[in-house]
Amino acid sequence: MPSGPFVIRTLGHMEPSPLLEQELAGLSLSTPVGLSGSLDPQGTAHKAFAQFGIGFIEHGPITVRPVRIQAPIENDQANETIRYPSYYENEGVERTAIRMAKPGHRLPQMARITPLPSSSPEEAVHELCNMMARLSRSGASAFYVDIINGTRSLEETVEIAKRFTAVAASYNPNQVPLFLYVPPDFPNDRLCSLLDMEGASFWKGVVIGEAIHECEDDPSSHNYPIKVGREAKAASLQKIKHLRDRYHSSCDSFVIKAGGGVHEPQDALDLMNAGANAVMLHSGLVYAGPGLPKRINEAVIYERVRHTTKPKTPSFWKHWGWMCLLGVGMIIGGILSWIIAATTVLLPYDLDFIGMSVEELHGINHHLLHFMSHDRITLAGTMISIGILYYQLARYGLKDGLHWAKTALITSGLVGFASFFLYLGYGYFDPLHAVAAALLFPMFLLSMRGNPDQPYRKPVNLRNTRLWRTAMWGQLCFVVLGFALAIGGLTIATVGVTEVFVPEDLAYLKITPAELDAANPRLMPLIAHDRAGFGGALLCDALAILIIALWGIQQGARWLWWTLLLGGAPGFYAGFSVHFSIGYTDFWHLLPALFALLLYVFGIILLYPYLMRGEPSK
Repeated sequence: MPSGPFVIRTLGHMEPSPLLEQELAGLSLSTPVGLSGSLDPQGTAHKAFAQFGIGFIEHGPITVRPVRIQAPIENDQANETIRYPSYYENEGVERTAIRMAKPGHRLPQMARITPLPSSSPEEAVHELCNMMARLSRSGASAFYVDIINGTRSLEETVEIAKRFTAVAASYNPNQVPLFLYVPPDFPNDRLCSLLDMEGASFWKGVVIGEAIHECEDDPSSHNYPIKVGREAKAASLQKIKHLRDRYHSSCDSFVIKAGGGVHEPQDALDLMNAGANAVMLHSGLVYAGPGLPKRINEAVIYERVRHTTKPKTPSFWKHWGWMCLLGVGMIIGGILSWIIAATTVLLPYDLDFIGMSVEELHGINHHLLHFMSHDRITLAGTMISIGILYYQLARYGLKDGLHWAKTALITSGLVGFASFFLYLGYGYFDPLHAVAAALLFPMFLLSMRGNPDQPYRKPVNLRNTRLWRTAMWGQLCFVVLGFALAIGGLTIATVGVTEVFVPEDLAYLKITPAELDAANPRLMPLIAHDRAGFGGALLCDALAILIIALWGIQQGARWLWWTLLLGGAPGFYAGFSVHFSIGYTDFWHLLPALFALLLYVFGIILLYPYLMRGEPSK
């Protein structure tokens, strides 16, 4: 879909940090995490995957002609293993070249080229060179040359390598880097034979694949069953260590990429600590979900900054303190509004606007003040919730330069202040609201000044434990809650500046808008002002909750659990308590609030162990 990448970027917030940038073999990578070509061989989702926080995309295997297999792919979920009936299935070089020429993203594209298994050494070299020439014109950033498979002897493989190294340069005018692609279970002595042969110095490095070969088959059938899963990690680690020990003198220039068994961030760290410069994802992305690249990037950043000096904590008045004061102001304003709404309900300037006394309002409809009290108390509870969220986000997020916390405050704050102008839709200018906005807006501006982003400096989750999986359900509850409240806020604000009432409101009041308008034409604008104000505040609150849930959940972040608990409680208490106190208990009217309450309660319970257990450990 045209808006698909934007939606993924917005929901995932996976833009890589500059701290992850590196150069390998002359290629600039934004992150050390790549996508294996076998996971999406037709490139159906490459444009989407490019938004997941990866730094490069592999295409392949690629052969000169398409290879199609009818046997099904098996998903062994219990063992987190995918079994492919063929190692070679692909669309062929021509269709791949067309796709690479129009990628829909800006990430470097690596082409894994391999000769057909039935090819002779002469044919194999001819196929490799032709594919290199074709794919160079389509924008290939590097070539992974895959000449190793179980159907050929070592002598044949060495012969192909010798012939290829002799002629490859003439088919590679752009000097695109060449890497030797090897399966993780390929014997180390055979690999060293290829790397030590004459002319092998032109290899920029080795790419260790993710596939373990299950058995050999008839090469003419193109069947070569493989399995991709956790099992490949041990073989990859062993091979990385062997290569680094053997070629330690060229460690800085000899690049190693590994794709075996990366199912959680710790797997990626293990491979990198062993000597891999980058990792590629395949089965891990299937079983751990699309957040895996971001989690790996966060783990890599933490490893890179953990021993560096933490920047000096900015003073209270630098920026974050002003947001704390704004939050406190919202809390105080909400409490005062609640007290007024529970007692006099209307302020003197409200009565002056409509030109009536409280007794005269009772005379029009005895439920009218109760109804207006219900709108104002729910608004007051929402204001308190917003104030708590803002204070916490400022004290624990903005203070430390966390980008997601700053984004949550900017987005929510701009919507909140902009909602003041909803009065243009109903025609009632609230002077107290205007004064509050005028006082708080400078604090908002001061809180956003001179606040550069800083990396997250606390340990991050590294394991796909049961605790983590449970927390993902809790996160989902709050994501759905954020969207639900945002939709509710938009709906209420829209109704407030148009129809003013929903059918359940009129059933409770036992009066029609025409009758109200006939009694006093200024009553509708006054009521609309409360409704629209509540809708705008609810949307403001929802956006803060949504961004926290989408981008801020980190294991051991106790402050975040308390923020969600305390931030939600006033809003829900205000909403339900006032409805029951005034007798407005229509089931359909309260159903959305009940749904939101269930999401809130389940989310709080499911996130508790993950956020409150303490810092994650390896």
